[in-house]
Amino acid sequence: MSERTRAIPSVDRLCQRPGVAALEGQYGRRAVVDAVRAETDAFRAGVAQGSNAEDVGATIEAAVQRRLARLFQSSLRPVINATGVIIHTNLGRAPLSEAAAAQVARLASGYCNLEYDLDAGSRGRRDVHAETLLCQLTGAEAACVVNNNAAATLLTLAALAAGREVIVSRGELVEIGGGFRVPDVMAQSGAVLREVGTTNRTRASDYAAAISDRTAAILRVHPSNFRIEGFTERPTVPELAQLGSRFKIPVLDDLGSGYLGEDLGAAAGSAAALRDEPSIATTLGAGADVVMFSGDKLLGGPQCGIIAGRRALVDTIRRHPLVRALRVDKMTYAALEATLQAYMAGRPQDIPVARMIAATAEEIAARAERLAKVLDGTSLSATVVDGLSTIGGGSAPGSTLPTRLLQLRHRELRAHALEARLRTMDPPIIARIENDIVVLDLRTVLPADDERLSRLLESFHE
Repeated sequence: MSERTRAIPSVDRLCQRPGVAALEGQYGRRAVVDAVRAETDAFRAGVAQGSNAEDVGATIEAAVQRRLARLFQSSLRPVINATGVIIHTNLGRAPLSEAAAAQVARLASGYCNLEYDLDAGSRGRRDVHAETLLCQLTGAEAACVVNNNAAATLLTLAALAAGREVIVSRGELVEIGGGFRVPDVMAQSGAVLREVGTTNRTRASDYAAAISDRTAAILRVHPSNFRIEGFTERPTVPELAQLGSRFKIPVLDDLGSGYLGEDLGAAAGSAAALRDEPSIATTLGAGADVVMFSGDKLLGGPQCGIIAGRRALVDTIRRHPLVRALRVDKMTYAALEATLQAYMAGRPQDIPVARMIAATAEEIAARAERLAKVLDGTSLSATVVDGLSTIGGGSAPGSTLPTRLLQLRHRELRAHALEARLRTMDPPIIARIENDIVVLDLRTVLPADDERLSRLLESFHE
């Protein structure tokens, strides 16, 4: 054994050092002892490879502090979304409103009547929460909530069409992010896929020709993240509803994005971007029997899937055994109800997604110009230029919103190195690169984060 190896204090002695002992109050004794053991072993291995640290105890203590800090850091971290993608799937999709976040905090830290009937003083049902608000806003007779829209589609098909055929246009057999494929979901539900039409053109007569005594439903699917243009044809909801009524089969519509229509559009002032986005109320009013949509896209609420439509069908769906596996918790209901209440009160501007869509290029430019001035004299230079934001998240495919971008250049770093450095900040700044230049789009930066973003960029050194 070398002199350096003999100089390494024992684990007990290291744990008695004042700096290490103080860590127990923050991290607990077990975690501290485990960290000391691990770093002692690592130091011993380093000695064997020629390490020559002068103060062994201090070196190991510092390593223990770093190890524990990493261990106890949450893997989920807040970030500043400066990408200009409003509903960014990789960054958590829709940020909650202040009211929704506050309601979650109130209910998460204690008990609530999730499945308790306060009037009867006995067990109740969780699926009644948010139903009244959903029906008021969409015109549905009934509604229920599951954990995401893929689950909503799976459950609806399993409850209404297992073992029977569901007719879908070939042009709607989509795949969206994460490998979600409509044919695969249908197979898992037990429904049998019956394709009709072609990729670009499907007529109502194609659906009619496919209907048989094995047909359980007609399914219409939102294209989500792509658009087919040119020589195309797709039946309208009223056309399919008339066909469904004639043959007594339900028409199901996977709307995806959760667009409430006039409530959001009036606030947004961005009619062009949302012009082709189907609204829930309009789709149900046009004759769809059941619709499925997300709570965390254009609706601007928590991740969940919502099923709404005719009461008899929704009641059949909510009785299916899969409901228990796909149900949501009290925090989701809390955030969803607070989000829906903002729409009911005529305050869509309280919803961050609606505010971001509503923001004009001029408003964004004013914020960007202020930030550019702050960076004068730092290692960063900033220029404000015209650009485009996107809604994202499988909503309003192909649509864009005019914006003003903040181009960032560093004295030494190239664009990819600068973008990577921004991601190391606390909180990380998530930017994008256009034409080999890092750009920040303040449309998706919450106004409350403007000052924090300014401080982070000001502190950016060579």
